[in-house]
Amino acid sequence: MPRLARFARVLVNCLLPAILFAAASRCPAQPPPLRVAIVGLTHGHVEGFLSALLQHADVELVGISDPDPALFAKYRRKYALSETLFYPSEASMIERTHPQAVLVYTSIAQHRPAIEIAARYGVSVMVEKPLTISLEDALAIRSTARRSKIHVLVNYETTWYASNRAAYDEVERGHLGELRRVVVHDGHEGPKEIGVPPEFLSWLTDPAQNGAGALYDFGCYGVDLMTWLMHGETPLTVTAVVNQDKPQLYPRVDDDATIVLQYPHTQAVIQASWNWPFGRKDMEVYGATGYVITVGPDKLRLRHEHDSDEQITTAASLSGPQSNSLSYLAAVLRGQLEPKGDLTALDTNVVAMQILDAARESARTGKSVKLTKLAE
Repeated sequence: MPRLARFARVLVNCLLPAILFAAASRCPAQPPPLRVAIVGLTHGHVEGFLSALLQHADVELVGISDPDPALFAKYRRKYALSETLFYPSEASMIERTHPQAVLVYTSIAQHRPAIEIAARYGVSVMVEKPLTISLEDALAIRSTARRSKIHVLVNYETTWYASNRAAYDEVERGHLGELRRVVVHDGHEGPKEIGVPPEFLSWLTDPAQNGAGALYDFGCYGVDLMTWLMHGETPLTVTAVVNQDKPQLYPRVDDDATIVLQYPHTQAVIQASWNWPFGRKDMEVYGATGYVITVGPDKLRLRHEHDSDEQITTAASLSGPQSNSLSYLAAVLRGQLEPKGDLTALDTNVVAMQILDAARESARTGKSVKLTKLAE
């Protein structure tokens, strides 16, 4: 073999391991997928998770628990799920599959029992909005989470709206001056009118399982957003009025609600409805020197002091763990993100439940309810 070729071969043999090691150190291995399980199938929002799952290679579904095998069969056919995923109880599923988190799609009243079962095994939880049906349950959940050292997160569709994040940033950067008034609209034509599945409709219209009607179902969005904007501050008073405009469809719950929150220098008006001619989720934020109005998930109407005209713009897309619930959950559980004060965070949602509980009482009595800051 020519001397030059032998030299090249020796050089490659000596240097290749070092090159490969350096490359590996620059490109660390991806963490294994986050193991998640579903608890309950009666909440129609479970379809959003199942349809999004294929887009999340970083998340693995390891089990589904629900006492109704017919419900599982329905989703198994629609989403080509393995029969081995099904378990009749949450506890047996956790014991067999060892998830890192459970996603709860039960009625709202079942959130607390589901969280308490998961906590026994040290498993974190993400529930669909709102956190629960009462302040008493919210405080019990907070105590359970602290004692068991688990995360409890609350998923709202509007958390992942780039428009809401952009509106929040306008306030935080002082572009609007002192925050004065927030008006939030959330609602649609009504759950029966839009054709929610019967297992979903049955508990949505049951005050014992949903807490209320539109007051809780849609009022929670605005309450969550306002608590976020106010950095967890408790309002001084909560005043709510509710209507029952369609008693033939919703005989046991309200179908339209208005909640007014009074802070020392700020007021919020939250409008929640099952009576609108179309679905909407938007927010108006007014400061001393400007305003921002969100229009759907990513559009904004803006006007600042000294602007001659209103501007219409598109919010920058959310990225990374802030862009969707599953990426956020994975980042929290891997210690990459601290949820405190976020829209999904437990501390935010305990205050939100204090407000919703007071709103329900105000609607019942016809009087404003005074609040004080909750003990930590």
